[in-house]
Amino acid sequence: MAKRDLTMEQQLARGPLDLPFLMLTVLLTVIGVIMVFSASYATAIYEERSATYYFARQALFAVMGLAAMYVTSKINYQRFRWMSIFALGLAFFLLVIVLIPGVHTNRADGVKRWIRVPGLGTFQPSEMAKMGVTLYFAARMSKRQSEKKREYNRRTYSGVILNWLDDIGFMELVPYGAILLAIMVLMRLEPHMSGTILILVPAAAILFAGGIKLRWFAMGGALVGGFLALFITGYQSTRILVWQDPWAYPQHGGYQIIQSLYAIGSGGLFGVGFGQSRQKQLFLPEPENDFIFSIACEELGLIGAGLILALFVMLILRGYWIALHARDRFGSLLAVGITTLLAVQVFLNISVVTNFLPTTGISLPFFSYGGTALMIQLVEMGIVLSVSRQIPVTKQG
Repeated sequence: MAKRDLTMEQQLARGPLDLPFLMLTVLLTVIGVIMVFSASYATAIYEERSATYYFARQALFAVMGLAAMYVTSKINYQRFRWMSIFALGLAFFLLVIVLIPGVHTNRADGVKRWIRVPGLGTFQPSEMAKMGVTLYFAARMSKRQSEKKREYNRRTYSGVILNWLDDIGFMELVPYGAILLAIMVLMRLEPHMSGTILILVPAAAILFAGGIKLRWFAMGGALVGGFLALFITGYQSTRILVWQDPWAYPQHGGYQIIQSLYAIGSGGLFGVGFGQSRQKQLFLPEPENDFIFSIACEELGLIGAGLILALFVMLILRGYWIALHARDRFGSLLAVGITTLLAVQVFLNISVVTNFLPTTGISLPFFSYGGTALMIQLVEMGIVLSVSRQIPVTKQG
């Protein structure tokens, strides 16, 4: 029987990959690497590096990331159930050690978000926290309907209160709330507001898809909003003023967003041509990173930028399609969490570079320069592809 079950598990894990999701991921990765080359060579030359310095590194990480995505897609995603607790534990460990002087990179503004990895550059623990929370919440929430309801002693006042809290659904939220509260506190110490948002939103999406009632999201949203308000001090409050009127701060906080808007506006309908951006010539800071979409708009125009956004939309919709047709609840929640994380990150990045929202420092998936982040994103896509392998044949489409 054990041998037969093992064979069945292997057969499930060897089903066909979701081809549309795979093709869209690869296409966006390739386009992103090409855009890194175009957006970064002026910066590289100014830094007295090879013109292809950033491109070569990003291309290398893209190849490794695509290989990691393929390997991950071959793993039976059920194995991520027991791995989730270790992923969450690793996330907490990294969020703690990044606060230790000498471990994090030194910045004049006191921000402690990055751990320097010899030979690989820097790494943000928040990237691991996103994955750890998504895996753990999906694994725990998937067992919600099968868990035995806990009974408290109704002969005591505390037992009566606990039973009432359990009846209204509060008690089951305590573990999730405790985890998110601990993460928010650690992220506040960095501080890293945008990273906190990118952890909270997919977590909330998993809870919502798992059946948690809407009233808890209203209450939780108010509490989270109050907590995030604690981030709005110093440079964060300045960012809000800049967002309201960037031209009032042309030489300080508003410079980057002004140059971004110039780049987007000068692209017109068809763009100035690939590699012909003027704003990347040391006018727009971070052209290969958070503001790479501005360069894409300038060089490829409205049509090219629109096509990139269309590819993202199709990838996100396909991710939710996989979630809806997943073999079981765990696979569905995994795909929901990862796809929501991708969707929110794309939305926030595009909103920032167009000044729809204040600057938050969120990168554009598959495009922004950053090797470790790209590899983690592709591993996440591999998890979704692993879920797609086990979709019943009758639901493939």
